[in-house]
Amino acid sequence: MLKAELRKKYMQKRKALSRDEAFLLSEKIFTRFLIFFKPYAGQKVHIFIPIEKFKEIDTQIFIQYFLEQNIRVYVPKVVGNELINIEIFKDTVFDTSAWGIQEPVSNEDSGENRFDFVITPLLYCDKRGNRIGYGKGFYDGFFQNLPKESKKIGVNYFDPDEYIDDVWENDIPLDYLVTPTEVLSFLSGLE
Repeated sequence: MLKAELRKKYMQKRKALSRDEAFLLSEKIFTRFLIFFKPYAGQKVHIFIPIEKFKEIDTQIFIQYFLEQNIRVYVPKVVGNELINIEIFKDTVFDTSAWGIQEPVSNEDSGENRFDFVITPLLYCDKRGNRIGYGKGFYDGFFQNLPKESKKIGVNYFDPDEYIDDVWENDIPLDYLVTPTEVLSFLSGLE
């Protein structure tokens, strides 16, 4: 299927979830992430803050856990046309952006790009690790500057069942996908 068709289909599937269903599925995804990746103190995680109106995975569960476990947390923020990485702490001050995203008030880029895990938003991911986001291209640009060791991990309510037919040359696939039912690796035994 084409990206535009899949984007529309999975936005509708996500909208059909109740808030309770979305939260319970988010908890299952979080549990699968913990069991599979076993994050520990001192590691660095780049993670998105969910857009509530789009019923994105509730990553606040992840963020709270990471901060409690002394795992360093970085969140993306769009400043102009650039995605920057801001380290957050328990006392970080947030504000709501024009996109309806809770973002740190600070615009100070951490300059960090060596993350153990990059937990990535998406609408759909196929069985090859190709992802569909909202079509702005911020994450493809971000992925280009990551070292190979940084694990690019998508999180989604839905398992992949269709291939994306119009993958572009600049699209960078994920390394893993975590759903409520499984963790898929797209590394082809390269670990």
